[in-house]
Amino acid sequence: MACQPGSEGRGVSRRQFVASAAAVGMGAGERAGAAPERPNVLFILADDLGWMDSALYGSRFYRTPNLARLAARGMMFTQAYSANPLCSPTRASLMTGQYPCRLRFTTPAGHLQQVVLDPKLPPRAAQEQKAVCPETRTRLPLEYHTIAEALRDAGYRTAHFGKWHLGWDPYLPTSQGFDRNQPGGSYPGPPSYFAPYRMPGFADGPAGEQIDDRLTAEAVRFIEEPGEAPFFLNYWLFSVHAPFQGKPDLMEQYRPRVDPANPQKSPIMGAMVETMDACLGKLLDALDRTGKAANTLVVFMSDNGGNMYDRPEGVTPTSNAPLRGGKATIYEGGTRVPLLVAWPGKVRPGSRSEEVVSSIDWYPTLLASCGARGKRGQAMDGVSLLPALAGRKLRREALFCHFPHYVPATGNLPSTWVRQGDWKLIRFYADGPKQEDRFELYNLREDVGETRDLAVQHPDRVQKMNALIDRHLRGTDALVPKPNPAYRAPVAGWYGNPNADLAVQGGALVVECSGGDPSMTTRQVPEQPGPFVLELRMRSRSTGQGQALWATEAQPGFARPRSVFFTVTHDGEWYDYQVALPVATAIRSLRLDPCMAPGRVEIAHIRLLSRTGAVAHEWRW
Repeated sequence: MACQPGSEGRGVSRRQFVASAAAVGMGAGERAGAAPERPNVLFILADDLGWMDSALYGSRFYRTPNLARLAARGMMFTQAYSANPLCSPTRASLMTGQYPCRLRFTTPAGHLQQVVLDPKLPPRAAQEQKAVCPETRTRLPLEYHTIAEALRDAGYRTAHFGKWHLGWDPYLPTSQGFDRNQPGGSYPGPPSYFAPYRMPGFADGPAGEQIDDRLTAEAVRFIEEPGEAPFFLNYWLFSVHAPFQGKPDLMEQYRPRVDPANPQKSPIMGAMVETMDACLGKLLDALDRTGKAANTLVVFMSDNGGNMYDRPEGVTPTSNAPLRGGKATIYEGGTRVPLLVAWPGKVRPGSRSEEVVSSIDWYPTLLASCGARGKRGQAMDGVSLLPALAGRKLRREALFCHFPHYVPATGNLPSTWVRQGDWKLIRFYADGPKQEDRFELYNLREDVGETRDLAVQHPDRVQKMNALIDRHLRGTDALVPKPNPAYRAPVAGWYGNPNADLAVQGGALVVECSGGDPSMTTRQVPEQPGPFVLELRMRSRSTGQGQALWATEAQPGFARPRSVFFTVTHDGEWYDYQVALPVATAIRSLRLDPCMAPGRVEIAHIRLLSRTGAVAHEWRW
């Protein structure tokens, strides 16, 4: 792993790719200090704004005039990526110019109270998972020389407003190069978008004040401050992350805009996107009003794709179509994001770029633009975008995204993608029939929706691009998933634990129990609220009580408070059982302990009945 010398007792790995340009504070192909006049920098990061979440990129639902206004002033990128399909890793990549896998910060864990700085690869995983996935950091260590520290060292005034999500005190922005920080904390989303905000240390405005409006006003005051020194204003919006709370008047304006044929149909999200766009407009107005727009580099992008798994008011927050998937998935909808850049005199107004770029590229780009220097010996994975901003080609062999985690909410599998030219290869770890790696290959120019897997047709390309992934993972010293030795294949949608071998025989599910705690679990459960009744027909030659347990999104683990015991007759005859499950919300997974000792159990069927008595789900063999 690429740590700074002395960080966590480890030095810089000899296998790291440490670009010589990075070692002296230069982006690839650009000399530090090349710009004759150092620009102000306004970096605006939206949260969970998908590639299609603006009229500029093709939405027929959202109203985003200020994004169009910014694009008219500069360049619109059509193939820009976040370094990860979730927020904390992408934010860490922006601050350091490094891939999240090099940082070992690969999930959005910056809000957790537990401090993890040296993540490991566990020896095994849950029995239903084919791969063992690595742990993740929960903080951006202070040893990294951030872009804020580099610009402050170069004489910039620095400020961070908005979401952080890279760690609580002492890992807050003021410890990472920023002179100012509001609202403080490391929240994944605001406890409330409207005052009172419930954020200790951040004073509430009048009741109903919206938090991004408030922070925009603070940012405008920072822009308006007089002084000769240039500024670096890092404005990371909370919008449009959960909780889903829109301004009521805007929500009502969006309700008539809902078209059943348009997958973007959430009035809440419409209101949130429009509020975000209005905040951008206020910042542009402040630059114009103060005369600072002429020497300000403005960047707008998102930290990952749009959310397609939550259900505010019963519909998905947005749709990333024609892209496949969304936030927390390895497909294009997870990492392809909007990117706009305006810089008077440097970037041609109204221009477009199809260059493949990433959030890792902004560290070297800002160094080169602002006459700043990086830290000698600190790895840098990004390249300067100054050639692209001038309308020229970038020199880049390939781009990568390492996301080695299961995400139950989206069905994501631990994986890595490599983008080379128009081609994208995805490696899914241990997902083959014998827990070997599995591959999907797409030509994104011809198939941006990733609907046609071409891996079988192009085995040589798969092999060559997979070699790039191998080299990337070695070079970044990444934690890589491995086959799970505890994995047990599902039978009819159920997984047996080590004391329960499952097989289908004679039209029944046979459970051969070999220990004192046999159990079987499934995630094939209906997406509807409870309560439920578990109905099963079973015969047993074992002993002990039966137990049914359930897990929910809010409480994902199995525990006795979320369980019901029932009496089982173990005489080898068939009996029908009904077990009431007093759960009000949707069930995430279900566990059945048919007995408590060795023996043989046979199950003819299992049904989950809704509160009305209708069959919500049925398992038959």
